[in-house]
Amino acid sequence: MKIIDAHIHFSDIKSFKETAVHKSGVDYSGKGIQKEFEEAGVILGIGMGLTETDGLGFPDPEAKTPMGLDLETSLPHNIVACLGINPYTLNKKTIENIEAEIQKAEIVGFKIYLGYYPFYAYDEIYQPIYQLAAAYQLPVVYHTGDTYSDRGLLKYSHPLTIDEVAVNNRKVNFMMAHLGDPWVLTAAEVINKNPNVYADLSGWVVGTETDLDRHKQGRFLDHIRHALSYCEHHEKLLFGTDWPLVPVKPYIEFIGDLISEKYHEDIFYNTAVQLFPKLKPFL
Repeated sequence: MKIIDAHIHFSDIKSFKETAVHKSGVDYSGKGIQKEFEEAGVILGIGMGLTETDGLGFPDPEAKTPMGLDLETSLPHNIVACLGINPYTLNKKTIENIEAEIQKAEIVGFKIYLGYYPFYAYDEIYQPIYQLAAAYQLPVVYHTGDTYSDRGLLKYSHPLTIDEVAVNNRKVNFMMAHLGDPWVLTAAEVINKNPNVYADLSGWVVGTETDLDRHKQGRFLDHIRHALSYCEHHEKLLFGTDWPLVPVKPYIEFIGDLISEKYHEDIFYNTAVQLFPKLKPFL
């Protein structure tokens, strides 16, 4: 089975480097991700554009828009990118820069960091991005759910806020990262209701294979199992790891155990190809 990892990071972010060393144990580098992909049978990864300055660190109000993948000087051949949007630096000039960037083959969508930046998904500040997404048929990925920084504000990252955007922008497809965890039941309902809303299953655990095994025990996964059983559209769910927060192959097994095998080809490959039309030349 071919696998696409629909949510990874490949940016020079201090907290990601610290997580790789102290929590997940992965080699956070181009060589490291290539090795993990090869061992796990992953043929392509979608990186979520993200940068920070020497100031506060992410979420960084001074990061330039669009935010890209800057961990190394060049991208591995099997990694593409969603351009990260910092609403604080979104203006006429940066919108022009975004439109120029999305002409590149390796730019396959947009990433909006709800919760990290204090703007709701339906805020007018993001409307130019939705207009570009509609014009170029590119999906918009949202961070939803808990934030990896304690400076985030959770009210902005609740998945219910996506409902209004989906209704008002029917020509755009949206993907909720992390299925809105811990509000996964709400996220499942937003998917059920809106034909243009999808979700990835990344980032539910931060740590090693041992941590993944430990979280399979007890009641930790009860809310996720409930949401997955409630979701009527498994064909709109995508596999993702949130690498480097967790190693790739063990997370594939983790998600595979949670999802009925009859949905595996969709979740691990087919839906990503459908949602991200620009992937096809890379496959």
